[in-house]
Amino acid sequence: MSKAVRILLTQRIALLAVLIVIVVATFFLNDAGGYLTAPYDFDYMSASLINAVPLAMLGLAELLVIVSGRGGIDLSVGAIVSLAGMVFGFAYGEWGWPLWLAILATAGFGALCGAINGVLVSYIGFPALIATLATYYAFKSIAIVINNQQPISTEPIQDMYSLSKSVELPIIGQYLPDVPLGIFTFLLPTVVVVWVLLARTAYGRRLYGIGTNDVAARWSGLPVRDTRFKAYVYAGLISGLVAVVTVAQFASARPDAGVSGSGMALPAITIAVLGGVAITGGIGRVAGVVLATLLIVWLNAGILLAFVGNEGSQYQLLALGTVLVFAALLNGLTNRRYGGTTS
Repeated sequence: MSKAVRILLTQRIALLAVLIVIVVATFFLNDAGGYLTAPYDFDYMSASLINAVPLAMLGLAELLVIVSGRGGIDLSVGAIVSLAGMVFGFAYGEWGWPLWLAILATAGFGALCGAINGVLVSYIGFPALIATLATYYAFKSIAIVINNQQPISTEPIQDMYSLSKSVELPIIGQYLPDVPLGIFTFLLPTVVVVWVLLARTAYGRRLYGIGTNDVAARWSGLPVRDTRFKAYVYAGLISGLVAVVTVAQFASARPDAGVSGSGMALPAITIAVLGGVAITGGIGRVAGVVLATLLIVWLNAGILLAFVGNEGSQYQLLALGTVLVFAALLNGLTNRRYGGTTS
């Protein structure tokens, strides 16, 4: 038992896998008992993965900046999604740019917003919390006033809704539920690129190095400022891609797409912390963020069916806050007893 507890505490991948099984089994049992308002089955779980695309991508963006250390965090990712989404709306929906060029321009604009955060944090020395909170307000306000608080919903933008449809997997698709197209067009490429960046490149090793101890990294001759700056640029670039995803999901470029309600930043930070990313920096893996996203998405999907009307959305926020506290306490306990997680 002691060995099993140690594995669950130090191997975040194992813990998340167990939690996913528990959550899914709980809702399956409630469905069998007739306690849910609609069936909780594999088709429903697969359809809910449409929400995993932006959440997982922004979770990976937070992974990059938090791993960089020195209190790294990005509260502006949701506002970047809103502003970059409006840029995409203008470029593709009103100016008639080709789709590929509009996507590249939107990703580049997101990277530019991330570069502003990177300069403030890495070169000027602002605390990340203050710098990204300031840019959150700035990007949010610009997104609202840039088109007089109006969304952009021209015909080309509306046609993008087809990117949010579910598709059948090749060969084995007839035996499995259809999967949202965004999983293959946006999420999986982002997961692969971020994993390669962190696990197979010199930049990834430098990022973990400065996140663990940037003073030692500086004395070792590592480019600390440049490495941390690039983490915010990459986070902004991913946020720009998420903007394209949200435009496709809403069939509209909305100025509040990433900041309405509780916004996208807080769920992304929750997913990163739950996935084993140490808020102190230097620790975090892509697989943990992906599994944490699945846990949150399928938990939220079950909560919606457990309550009548709009009550479920409020209990989702309660669950999100509870999960964040649980993840923070778990990370603290693991660091004190075992010296941190290994995955």
